[in-house]
Amino acid sequence: MNFSLVVNQLAKLVLVLSLVLAGVAVWSGAMFVLGEEPERHASQALLAAAVVGALAGGFAWHRTRAAGGHLGRREALLLVALSWILGGVLCGVPYLAWAKITASEIAEHPFANPVNCCFESLSGLTTTGATILSDIAAMPRGILLWRALTHWIGGLGIVVLFVAVLPSLGVGGKRLFVIEAPGSAPEGLQPHIRDTARVLWYIYLGLTLAEILALKFVGLDWYESVCHTFATLATGGFSTRNASLGEFDSTRLEVVVTFFMILAGTNFGLFYLLIRGQFRDVWRDTELRVYLGLITAGSLLVCGSIYSQTITMTTGTEHEGTAAMALREGVFTTVSIQTTTGFCTSDFNHWPFIAKAALVALMFVGGSAGSTSGGIKVIRIWMAMKIMYSEIERMFRPRVVRPVRIGGTSIDTEMKLATVAYCLGILLLFIVGAWGIMVLESGSSDCSFTTASTASVATLCTIGPGLERVGAIENYGWFTDGSKLLMCVLMLLGRLEVFAIIVLLTPRFWRSD
Repeated sequence: MNFSLVVNQLAKLVLVLSLVLAGVAVWSGAMFVLGEEPERHASQALLAAAVVGALAGGFAWHRTRAAGGHLGRREALLLVALSWILGGVLCGVPYLAWAKITASEIAEHPFANPVNCCFESLSGLTTTGATILSDIAAMPRGILLWRALTHWIGGLGIVVLFVAVLPSLGVGGKRLFVIEAPGSAPEGLQPHIRDTARVLWYIYLGLTLAEILALKFVGLDWYESVCHTFATLATGGFSTRNASLGEFDSTRLEVVVTFFMILAGTNFGLFYLLIRGQFRDVWRDTELRVYLGLITAGSLLVCGSIYSQTITMTTGTEHEGTAAMALREGVFTTVSIQTTTGFCTSDFNHWPFIAKAALVALMFVGGSAGSTSGGIKVIRIWMAMKIMYSEIERMFRPRVVRPVRIGGTSIDTEMKLATVAYCLGILLLFIVGAWGIMVLESGSSDCSFTTASTASVATLCTIGPGLERVGAIENYGWFTDGSKLLMCVLMLLGRLEVFAIIVLLTPRFWRSD
């Protein structure tokens, strides 16, 4: 294991994140100069975090600057896992620094607890969107902008950004990319992996600019537009308002955000094909059609079940479930949950059982492979269903050998096993997570089985809101530190698709043979 090379690359990543932190600190400081008093402490906290990161990263880089050698698969796996863990710690430093600076001014500071800082930063970086904050609007703009930016950085992956920006990885960059962005078929985009990472980031940037302008057009100011764009395209869901997007009460806003959430849940490789004019190839993509079909079917089911029901908004106001209102809230919530974004406009805790069951099922599915969404991913669900159907057919037609095909391509045995193993892994982790939360919260009357199980799937599949005490208008701040740390692990496992983290726990991984 080439530890020196891993540390050297981690040091560069920390330096890049520190530079971003410094940029947000400058913006926050400018807002203070323009008269926003809360930004004084926010800019100080952000700058302190940038300095800490720069010193630590600079020292580590200096000590390992002569590191050479080959970035093998083991080093790539270790680098990816440590990038997210270290990135999560660094991204939480501004929260802790802000809490220390304002300790005498804010009683029961939400970020006085380092565990809360790690939970919020990892929730942002993994694009989960679960929060420990009960009063988001009370936060300074600089802190909220950084919070939204962690979404955007984590959207396509800090490691993919790393590969795109730093050319020194060489052939090792492909290993990092495949581990960090599974399912995106990089070889179909550009012959060099660094060029592929850059193409995906250019597409990401283009969509970001487009949504910022669209949100500004429908009435948001520049700050709100930027923060909600970062949360939308990363399918994260962090908002600047306590009632999430429901506080704006704007149909036009919800239409724009719904459109971009659907785009964010689509394989980004298809956008490259669109740019090249390969429209027929895009529509022939099996996963895209299944993905859009699930959104349509889920929306119809949810809209139908809440029609004529009283719909409670996240602001607390109630509306009659007219056809128009059911369509508006049903489609928005369904898309938000399936793409694992987690924006909320209505409190679906009060919805009928059918609607809530549909939403929980879609939590597991998630978006497309190669997108910023979490979940099992549509292509794996479709593949697992095809495999199951094939096995059923073999029961009564054992002599028939029929290959499993996805989009005209035969699926080999290795891919079948990987798909089944991943689906089983998610199911087992969900059960273990729910059981662990129930045990850790055994002394609390607030944690029902529904709360624990939906908190488990909401963090493992990076959605954010669940049901009951982790619902649309609730938060995760009331959990014990043990439960929060467990959910941090679930977020990491879900974001890195399970095996990239679990492999580090196997003794053979650390052997030199």
